[in-house]
Amino acid sequence: MTENEDQTGVDLDSTPTPAQDAANSGVGETLAGTPASEPVDGEFKAPPTGGLSLVDPRESEQPAKGVIPGRPASVDETNEVTAGGYGVGVDAKYVPPSMAGPTRRVLRNISEVRHFFRVNDTPVFFVGATPFNLLGLDRWVRNLSYISFYDGWDGAHPRIFTPKNKPAREFESGEDINNWLLRHHEVRALIDSRTPRGTRPKIALVFFNEETEEICEELGYDLILPKAELREKLDSKLITTRLGNEVGVPSVPNILTTVDSWDELQKETTENGLGTDLVVQTAYGDSGKTTFFIKSEEDWNQYKDEIVGQEVKVMKRINNFPVAVEAVQTDAGTIVGPFMTELTGYPELTPYRGGWCGNETFPDVLDDETRAVASDMVRRLGDRLGEEGYKGFFEVDVLIDLDTKDVYLGELNPRISGATSITQVTAGAYADVPLFLFHILQYMDVELQLDVDEINERWAELAAVDVWSQAVVKEISPGVARIDKAPRTGQYFVDADGGLVYRRPALDWHQLQNSSEVFFMRIYGPGEFRWKGADLGIIVSIGRLQRDTGNGTALSIRAKHLIESFRDMYTVTPLVRPAGAKGSAGLKA
Repeated sequence: MTENEDQTGVDLDSTPTPAQDAANSGVGETLAGTPASEPVDGEFKAPPTGGLSLVDPRESEQPAKGVIPGRPASVDETNEVTAGGYGVGVDAKYVPPSMAGPTRRVLRNISEVRHFFRVNDTPVFFVGATPFNLLGLDRWVRNLSYISFYDGWDGAHPRIFTPKNKPAREFESGEDINNWLLRHHEVRALIDSRTPRGTRPKIALVFFNEETEEICEELGYDLILPKAELREKLDSKLITTRLGNEVGVPSVPNILTTVDSWDELQKETTENGLGTDLVVQTAYGDSGKTTFFIKSEEDWNQYKDEIVGQEVKVMKRINNFPVAVEAVQTDAGTIVGPFMTELTGYPELTPYRGGWCGNETFPDVLDDETRAVASDMVRRLGDRLGEEGYKGFFEVDVLIDLDTKDVYLGELNPRISGATSITQVTAGAYADVPLFLFHILQYMDVELQLDVDEINERWAELAAVDVWSQAVVKEISPGVARIDKAPRTGQYFVDADGGLVYRRPALDWHQLQNSSEVFFMRIYGPGEFRWKGADLGIIVSIGRLQRDTGNGTALSIRAKHLIESFRDMYTVTPLVRPAGAKGSAGLKA
């Protein structure tokens, strides 16, 4: 799975950034469940709210005598106390580091992992165009915050920070956006204010490069990701194919070659038994833009400028069912997450043929036998990545041949991906912890002594019982327009008349209960531009968005209704395309 650089969060070719200060009406409602305060240099201070009422309803406005300011009143007013006046039932999230006690440095089971993150005093920041990929992880990790270029909550999310000073400028990539954010004076001030003296804050991103590493080194930040040089090497589809072959993880029948003409391509593929109905991929780039389907000279002439002069992967075209899975390479072994189908190439969602536009997880994604084979392949590939020095999160696309039932390696994305958002809310995540927490542990001062086999067995059973879907809504029409009105980020529901109606503000999708409710995260809002390929927003739902047709999949009637309903909530003024505007900022890798 790849992103349209980038897209999820969601196309990432480049991003115009007109000033946007317009806020959606009604967002200033009190959001229940907001953390009461955040520790700064050992003290608790309310986070900036931009004038919105975000006080936890459990807090008393004026603390009673003997009650520590910033503590939930329901806890502080109890008679049972421990040292310092804290209630016995205190949630670890509210306990200052001085009260939390020593944390274990050897973690032997999931309970200890949960406790480690519940009392974590090391600040962790996820930096990106949007917070979508890791949205909701702050429910699990104390002191985790998001630094985002776009804020679909208009300041109402207590853990999301967006710089106020955003002069209009052009971004060429997701890396460009992230580097700009890390250098920004407001961002540096925020990170400094939330980082205890003597502590190095942890920085996670989807997109980064050697420049990002230099910025973090200069500023004293720990970039909790593999080295950019290694990531770049492993990002090659050709390298992935070779590493997979080494450990018995086969790709679709293919050759790695350089071809300069249609005749040469035909000759090589015929000699290698690949036929003439082919899929050609370049080493780098996302699948929506650098994967070419060729079965005639006319097709070759259309794509040859992207192919000639470089080594490419030429595959036999198969009737396949693609699934995606995320995993974490740890010191204790590779942990494999839930398998998901992908939404790809739907014209209702994306203008890119074959372009990724969402994911689904449901019990019948794979049968037990195929799941076991695919999981073993991912574990072997992950362990092989570990030999290369790689540690942490990665995503794998697996292809199931519908004619032979063979399982093949598709692509490797050595990074956080657009599917991460679903991985965090499966039953496996709630039985243990979200998969990304195992990634963070690889970059903390801890030793893991976990039974990885046991975790994988549990996830194989529990992660398959959920039904979750997400769809990335891109602009599909030509031309450029200024957005005048846009749907609010929050929870929506289908009313008695079948219409999609805004229900309430919401920080994320964790509180969805059934398929009548959906969460929408706005990306581009009023005052910004939309153009062909721009990422408008993301729909998250309990319930499938695709249906099986017997010859593949198609969007369900319900999915089309949701997509059309959110598109109808946008009001725009057509414009001439602004100079330099090329693409949008995405989420997925």
